[in-house]
Amino acid sequence: SIAPVAQLLAMDRTTLTAALKPLERDGLVAIARDPGDRRNRLLRLTDKGREVLASAVPIWRETHDNVEACLAEREPADLRGALKALS
Repeated sequence: SIAPVAQLLAMDRTTLTAALKPLERDGLVAIARDPGDRRNRLLRLTDKGREVLASAVPIWRETHDNVEACLAEREPADLRGALKALS
């Protein structure tokens, strides 16, 4: 459902719902009402979305590695801690 995804991303549900609309239009995610609770929406990645994600992950990893390579040995952990404290 949308609530745990919003929590994971540190976004409110309304903001996440708005951010998902273009992804749904592009066929990357599917959003449906929960038959067990009509107030809830179920979110799933489509096959096309999985393909795009699979191609994006190596780029993200390379970028992440490049950023960490520019930091001193202890700085990546300190940065992650500071960002976590902000969220």
